[in-house]
Amino acid sequence: MLRVSNLCKSFGNVKAVDNVSFELEKGETLAVIGPSGGGKSTLLRLLNGLEVPDGGTIEFANIYEGTFGLVFQEYNLFPQYTVLGNITLAPRLLQKNYSHAEEILRKVGLLDKKDNYPSQLSGGQKQRTAIARALMLKPDILCFDEPTSALDPKLTDEIVGIIKQMKGEQTIIIVTHDMDVMRETADKTATMDDGRLIWVT
Repeated sequence: MLRVSNLCKSFGNVKAVDNVSFELEKGETLAVIGPSGGGKSTLLRLLNGLEVPDGGTIEFANIYEGTFGLVFQEYNLFPQYTVLGNITLAPRLLQKNYSHAEEILRKVGLLDKKDNYPSQLSGGQKQRTAIARALMLKPDILCFDEPTSALDPKLTDEIVGIIKQMKGEQTIIIVTHDMDVMRETADKTATMDDGRLIWVT
């Protein structure tokens, strides 16, 4: 179980994340919707250690080691590396195993693109590369920041399909504006506005 308790983060006088608390069991998918500027992306950054909270705790029960992976909204792929190079860069730098790279690429339907560069990929293929990169370090919890915001409906369906394939075996948190993505993927849903998390289900 992931247990987040009274998590807070302010930027000046703005409370970006205001006493957020929730629990998530292994294999569950949580979707968080809400307006831009409501604190959703800041919450993901806090969970992934990219921001330091002002207060609160992030705790893990015995089924978690406590690792997060983040799929960025803008992909953040390195243009000088191939698909395979992008997804193996982090484990190489961390001196971790990356022998499962082709297995991960097969899982997201990109094995035939492993030698392509980001400039040769569609938006959906770039997003799938970003998902594969996050999966390479075998995170306990995989976070998506607006995974379909720049995609057309067909490519959105592709990404939703990949997320649905992972349901049950991968714990997932999705930040999205897309109600269809929320309905298709989530076990739990919440809205976030003015830094506060309000449960829908």
